[in-house]
Amino acid sequence: MPDIVVIGGGGHAKVIVSLLKKRGDYRIVGYTDRENRGAVLGIPYLGGDEVLGDLIRQDSTCSAVIGVGTVGRGDTRKKLKARLESLGFHLPVLISSDAVVSEAVYIDKATVVFNGAVINSGTAIGECAILNTHSTVDHDCVIGSYVHIAPGVTLSGQVKLGDEVFVGVGATVIHGITICPSCVIGAGAVVIEDCVTPGTYVGVPARRIK
Repeated sequence: MPDIVVIGGGGHAKVIVSLLKKRGDYRIVGYTDRENRGAVLGIPYLGGDEVLGDLIRQDSTCSAVIGVGTVGRGDTRKKLKARLESLGFHLPVLISSDAVVSEAVYIDKATVVFNGAVINSGTAIGECAILNTHSTVDHDCVIGSYVHIAPGVTLSGQVKLGDEVFVGVGATVIHGITICPSCVIGAGAVVIEDCVTPGTYVGVPARRIK
């Protein structure tokens, strides 16, 4: 069974630990974080990110998963991914055993798909994305890298999300909409027009507020 280390020890990392345990195909060696949060669901604290070099030297086949999910942290995940790759860690796609992923779906490395998510045929998802609990991505969507789709989001067919987009809890994006990179879509928003300027969009229908 291959080894894997979780980067981060907060709530998002906790869900990833649970997902890995349920999959049962990796041995979780521990987690790294700037602070010692104690054992996370029985998984030990290894130290800060400074221990990663020693870890990969001891086990050159070790994988890593980024457990940082806070809103607006796409750039943080990007930097973490670059560092992990430079050290030689493998960054697998992790899909919950309770997710539904249809045929003809492409998912790039370091992306995590959580419990109850549904991804329909023809969709392509970039690197290091998060598809959170019970999110729905319908057919032929294009999702960029470092995107975070929060729980309960619905993307209708042929939606396009640029890199580092965050879509808040329960938001809906109707068919064929394009959202440019670095946008934040507020919780519960309904997006019925293209978002062509980076910023924060909220409301029903969604409007840019900053």
